[in-house]
Amino acid sequence: MMYPEVRAAVAADTGPDLRAPGFDLAAHREEVRRFNLRQPREDVASVEDVDAHGVPCRLFTPADPMPGLVVHAHGGGFVLNDVDVHDGICRRMANRGRRAVLSVDYRRPPEDPFPAAPDDLDTVVRWLRDGHGPQGPYAAHGDSAGGNLALVAALRNPGFFHAVALVYPFLDPRNSFPSWQVGAASGFDASEATWYWQQYARSEADWDDPDLAPLLSDRLHTLPPTFVATAEADPLCDEGEELARRIAESGVETVGIRCLGQTHGFWRHAQFTASEPLVRQVAGWLDLHLG
Repeated sequence: MMYPEVRAAVAADTGPDLRAPGFDLAAHREEVRRFNLRQPREDVASVEDVDAHGVPCRLFTPADPMPGLVVHAHGGGFVLNDVDVHDGICRRMANRGRRAVLSVDYRRPPEDPFPAAPDDLDTVVRWLRDGHGPQGPYAAHGDSAGGNLALVAALRNPGFFHAVALVYPFLDPRNSFPSWQVGAASGFDASEATWYWQQYARSEADWDDPDLAPLLSDRLHTLPPTFVATAEADPLCDEGEELARRIAESGVETVGIRCLGQTHGFWRHAQFTASEPLVRQVAGWLDLHLG
């Protein structure tokens, strides 16, 4: 079920088909970047572009910040979006959580396939371990494909993060869960998802690598307390909830919530009435474990 405002947004979506022959991906990325930079954005105390051992990042610092840092990986099917597209939501996260947010501009496929993106997150972790940027405690955060990357960063660096917060994470390259039956009605169908995975992986052999498909990981027990949010009408709903179940079964403190009436992508768009409550829920979860 989708709430009326969500149904209207899906019906109005006229986004291009990235899979069309000759599609200009670079031009589309630039158009989306410019569009998002034209949108109203909240003020924060400071915004600084930083170099984390060669990985470009953007640091958002609120007024009178609490100790700690949230490392954010943006969504976009691994292929799309960047720190400019997520500039607005990172400002909201910093202000609601009263903690600095470091948005990572990781390398994207098809130019730089797996494992470039998780390797970039590892480099950022090394940069922080070397004493750069705000001091810890640290949290890993991401939405969609960024949720995958944030989770993998925590799995690759056990003990570094004090908390993980994931918003509708993109986890299963085979689209094998029943919620994919929602299909095109949600605005995000399985063929589009498969295209993203095909760009990200070097070959389908990578689909069995837990650093690409973290539902396959045997290290979930090494995670810190983890929060997973899903959306009821999102094809990714089942895989996110399965992740939460597996993490909880491994003995890790886990909270999973399902946002009723919502579909994929709602979280970072303030015009959806469920967006702000979820941003505040994530901020509260992180405060519990970084405070």
